[in-house]
Amino acid sequence: MQTDPQLDRLRGSIDNLDTAIISLLAERFKITQQIGLLKRERGLAPADPEREVEQIGRLRQLAIQSNLDPEFAEKLLNFIVAEVVRHHEAIVREAPDTTL
Repeated sequence: MQTDPQLDRLRGSIDNLDTAIISLLAERFKITQQIGLLKRERGLAPADPEREVEQIGRLRQLAIQSNLDPEFAEKLLNFIVAEVVRHHEAIVREAPDTTL
């Protein structure tokens, strides 16, 4: 099968972007893990609906400025936030029992 250099170059760019996206998501989740631990220490709820609404609005605006479908950006953020909340709920469940 013959390869197309332009197609290969573009696919290589996609591969590089996918690598960057995964690396950024991993870094984001490291930080949200720290936030989950902090929330547990301070007795805060795993979810922060007010913050989520602010973030959705901010990301929708960024999407518009970047010529990206804001509906897609919102769906992506909702997916990420749901995963973060799930992690935060697990952190609360894993809290050591301090009652004696």
